[in-house]
Amino acid sequence: MRTRSLLMGAALAAGVVVVSQPAHAAGPAIQITKIYYDSPGSPDFGANSSLNGEYVRINNMTRKAVSLKGWTLRDKTNRADHVYTFGAFTLGAGKTVTVRTGKGRNTTTTLYWGRSGGTLAYIWNQVKDTAYVRNASGKLVDSCSYNSTRADYKVC
Repeated sequence: MRTRSLLMGAALAAGVVVVSQPAHAAGPAIQITKIYYDSPGSPDFGANSSLNGEYVRINNMTRKAVSLKGWTLRDKTNRADHVYTFGAFTLGAGKTVTVRTGKGRNTTTTLYWGRSGGTLAYIWNQVKDTAYVRNASGKLVDSCSYNSTRADYKVC
């Protein structure tokens, strides 16, 4: 502490203003920003349009593109069939990708899990669940949980 006081005193004597700011913890570079877990309409019978009403939005919060190849998105059930593995996909700097549960044609902004088969094809529980994104090494990058019967989605 004595050394720091001497350095600050010398800086002040030289006319230099020293401003100390608290360190802020940076959030993850890749973040889950929204889970739409209760697709529109009632009842949900597993039609592709209903399955695609269920989705997770993932954002790249950095200024650099990030390759998501081998990364996974999963729910809390930890069932093997509830894991989406990203293929060769790069999420641009500051960009968003939406991962929809049903089938469709992948684009630079929307990917499809490819699930079908009625009510058992849904991934996200309608009341309580957690989404996890892990990198290709299996390290947890981000997660988002919800526990609500009052909304159809969660902003993370």
